[in-house]
Amino acid sequence: MSKGRIVIKDGHVLSMDARVGELESGCVLIDDGRIVAVEPGLDGVDAEIIDARGGVVMPGFVDTHRHTWQTALRAICADWTLYDYTLGMRMTLSPRCTAQDVYVGNYIGALEALDAGVTTILDFSHCNNTPAHADNAIKGLKEAGIRAVFAYGYFHPPMAEPYFTSHASRIEDSRRVHREHLSASDGLLTMGVSLTEPGLIPFEQTRQEVEAAREMGVVMATHTACVWGLPSGLDNFAALELLGPDMVHVHCNACTSHEWDLLRRSDAKVSCSPETEIQMGMGRPVIRRVLDLGLTLSLSCDVTSSNSGDMFTQMRLGLQFARCMDNDALNALGDNPTELSYSVRDALAWATINGAKAIGVDDRVGSLTPGKQADVIVVGPGNGRLNMIAPANPVGAVVSQANASNVQTVLVAGEAVKRDGKLIDVDFSRAKRMIEESCEGILARTLADGPILPEPRGSFSDFAVPMLPNFSLPPRAATEP
Repeated sequence: MSKGRIVIKDGHVLSMDARVGELESGCVLIDDGRIVAVEPGLDGVDAEIIDARGGVVMPGFVDTHRHTWQTALRAICADWTLYDYTLGMRMTLSPRCTAQDVYVGNYIGALEALDAGVTTILDFSHCNNTPAHADNAIKGLKEAGIRAVFAYGYFHPPMAEPYFTSHASRIEDSRRVHREHLSASDGLLTMGVSLTEPGLIPFEQTRQEVEAAREMGVVMATHTACVWGLPSGLDNFAALELLGPDMVHVHCNACTSHEWDLLRRSDAKVSCSPETEIQMGMGRPVIRRVLDLGLTLSLSCDVTSSNSGDMFTQMRLGLQFARCMDNDALNALGDNPTELSYSVRDALAWATINGAKAIGVDDRVGSLTPGKQADVIVVGPGNGRLNMIAPANPVGAVVSQANASNVQTVLVAGEAVKRDGKLIDVDFSRAKRMIEESCEGILARTLADGPILPEPRGSFSDFAVPMLPNFSLPPRAATEP
């Protein structure tokens, strides 16, 4: 079915494609969901007009790591360390989330992302307590209208009566999801895999997860080296020849030089979550190291159960933190920099085209390139907002000053999901009721069994002893002489 023709007119166009360039006043022509032309003037075209005067026209943001199911637990982790998060969210709250809770989290969470101009997410979905949980997660994404890689998580939370009685049954369910829901590789929703953190399970099972992903031909995401004092598992991945360019390594704050070399040689993709990493004590965001190694750097919001769900915040924090770290060396000598290490255009690339490259969708989205699908946003001064009026530097204004309320228009594959600063066809009363009921239900079920966080809480070293044997490599299969 044709989606018709649209012209987004007279905005400052940031194409994020060097061949197309940047236009001070340009137009984007869209036909049947695809970008046809990006030019200075497209007058007289028979099409629906979207007036972008005073605004910035750019590709939608790509978030490469978002635990969307946690949306109903907004800010519960705001004062938690990573250890608290592991105990509270992963071990205590997650087992009490129903399939309906996951649907609500994904539906509202995807709408929140779209409202902030995030048109694509890698949904790191590790609350698949039953097959219905996974099905409902997909249902929520689909109803919201977002583009997403649904990365099926194999993590098994502690449950008195678990649905999945073996690791193999979880892997088989991911194959079912791929077969029944996400077999197409070019749809709005595609399949991915979220690996269980190395060390939580025997590494033989980690190998099985990677092999399942590669059998399905899908991208993988994994939390890498975000816990100091514990092995990252990268040596194990390398010894079994499991590393590859189809992996998105999230965080990486505690990687050693040797481990960075392993990532470099495998052409790994990296997802940096500046806000979560700084808050939860994971360490310094790894922006400088990733770029120095020539790897693909992308950004992610991670958890709205802790922090913001918009990429403006991640760009701003990531950019300014990276600048600060580079300037520290000069400041320590009593000097000041004469230039900055990174530009606002760099940060914009991390949040758009680099994200698309990281999750393997850059042939479709991530830039305003003729032939690509039209995931386009307009960031402007509408709705009485003063912070984006007549910016002297439009790119700088988007990265350093804009926020989600400045996103006026959002198109996903040429379909408008936000116009004039408001999401389209969303029943906000229903959404509010659903999210409130979900939050209240999860907390009530959890607190009925005891506190969310135990006292005293201890530290990650409490996990170390039982986890360490899982980093032992499984014996290699015998080969024919």
